[in-house]
Amino acid sequence: MSKKIVSAEYSKVLDAIKDRVREAQYAALRAVNKELVGLYWDIGRMICVRQSGGASWGKSIVSRLAADLRAEFPGVTGFSDQNLWYMRQFYLAYHAHPKLQPLVGEISWAKHLVVMSKCKDDLEREFYIRMTKKFGWTKNVLIHQIENQSYQATLLGQTNFDRALTPKLRAQAKLAVKDEYTFDFLELGDEHSERELERALIARIEQFLRAMGGLFAFVGSQFRLDVDGKEYFVDLLLFHRRLRCLVAIDLKIGEFEPEFVGKMQFYLVALDKQVREPGEQAPIGIILCKERNRTVVEYALQDARQPIGVATYHTVKRLPKELQGQLPAPEEIAKLLEASQ
Repeated sequence: MSKKIVSAEYSKVLDAIKDRVREAQYAALRAVNKELVGLYWDIGRMICVRQSGGASWGKSIVSRLAADLRAEFPGVTGFSDQNLWYMRQFYLAYHAHPKLQPLVGEISWAKHLVVMSKCKDDLEREFYIRMTKKFGWTKNVLIHQIENQSYQATLLGQTNFDRALTPKLRAQAKLAVKDEYTFDFLELGDEHSERELERALIARIEQFLRAMGGLFAFVGSQFRLDVDGKEYFVDLLLFHRRLRCLVAIDLKIGEFEPEFVGKMQFYLVALDKQVREPGEQAPIGIILCKERNRTVVEYALQDARQPIGVATYHTVKRLPKELQGQLPAPEEIAKLLEASQ
């Protein structure tokens, strides 16, 4: 057997072992995290039980408890006065809610603190916990998503996914495509061309993919399609790892026009026939505009057969006042979150 063959076989085995080691490390970290969060839950519960039972468990007792725990376990962090109060708050916030309680071990303690401090609504908390687990958001990405109001921007989305996608993919796609995107990392003036917008996004590709919501990979810009000898170009082409599909993005610096849908449908059909790999789902399109009329978008998507979402973008953090208070009913949000599991 030649050295070349041995080397090739060895590389394959080494790569497989590396992947298995990483998988085991990740599983171990998840197990440790779940146990730690469970410990904090139990400590918070014990404090609450003593307080509700009439015991005088105020600031001084909790401080003494924290000091005694640090003395008993000198190598263990997390037993500060403040953290014990957070444990109490954690238990009080989640224990009476059947949807939240099973989720306590799904994300790290640091991320729970972010969700507790920045989200006051139970459904909003559930959304960010589920999305953090699903898309693997880091603490900083989670903070970014909350500050950019991803909960509201996702639930207000205008798509035709209910008609164009199978039930299996519908909820996943709805949660992957937002109604509005914040590109506050761009250094663009109010007046800019589509090409300038595209170049600015590519120059900040990491921030761009983060703003898109997670699990997107960059495939290319001005992605070339050849249809019967004529060239067409998709502004941005991404791949969504969870959905396992290509995502075509058409950038528009002006207001949404109905004819944009026909152009996007053409791109999606071409990508489906020429670019999609075996095992991948059908491509999805996002028409990203500066402005839009929601009724016009609704009419334009009515008969579209390819899965398309229409969203707006802006370069400052905001949620339009006219859309505040227009979130779906709580029971509809709950159904969407359950279907996304």
